[in-house]
Amino acid sequence: MTAGARRAAVLGSPIAHSLSPELHRAAYAALGLDGWTYDRFETDEAALPGFLEGLGPQWAGLSLTMPLKRAVIPLLDSVSETAASVEAVNTVVFTEDGRRVGDNTDIPGMVAALRERGIERTDSAAVLGAGATASSALAALARICAGEITVYVRSEARAAEMREWGDRLGADVRIAAWDDAAEALRAPLVIATTPAGATDALAEALPDRPGALFDVLYEPWPTRLAARWSEAGGALVGGLDLLVHQAVLQVEQMTGRAPGPLAAMREAGERALAAR
Repeated sequence: MTAGARRAAVLGSPIAHSLSPELHRAAYAALGLDGWTYDRFETDEAALPGFLEGLGPQWAGLSLTMPLKRAVIPLLDSVSETAASVEAVNTVVFTEDGRRVGDNTDIPGMVAALRERGIERTDSAAVLGAGATASSALAALARICAGEITVYVRSEARAAEMREWGDRLGADVRIAAWDDAAEALRAPLVIATTPAGATDALAEALPDRPGALFDVLYEPWPTRLAARWSEAGGALVGGLDLLVHQAVLQVEQMTGRAPGPLAAMREAGERALAAR
């Protein structure tokens, strides 16, 4: 490896589908960081401690996806307030003195993706689903939503988790049954955090004048709900928007160069998806 070269990578399991290498490499090219490389490594919770211990001083940082966002926390020297608020780290930066610092760029990435579409504040909101991404959605909404956030869930166990997250984040959370999810579409802002296909049936229940939909999926895209939403004239934010905005923040933290090259990274993500 040449002098001044730095390394970064995304870890998770499964990891082959990740667009992070395309995004980060595009950023390095745009920033003129010729000696920087970014790879992907299939890594589960059991392998994570050994992977971290084997990293040398050329490493600048890591991106983390499932199932590592919570498992990494005990292995870090410090964690940002944002990451601690949802007990999830998606970014690790290695400092010059060898410390491992964890952060969560998903939450400010969501806020930035909404802001890019002109959505800076909302009086109320709805969240579809109650998995790990839903907690990040609640944290993002806690920053921009002035009123009630209704979360549509399939089980009482998930309902209890979302109530707890709402209390921790200082968000005004109301729980509703998934059977009533069509009611969510009348909210001024809807965040869909569900797997592919889960919201397809809701596409037939759109109001005449929908507000804004943030669907966190990027593949397949558009989802049936997103396509119908756009056809009906509603504002639409997609999973690639989130992926790019959170990756921009990672690049800024790992390289120390800001602002990150948003346009170049988005173009790289669009090309990669089109090639699949």
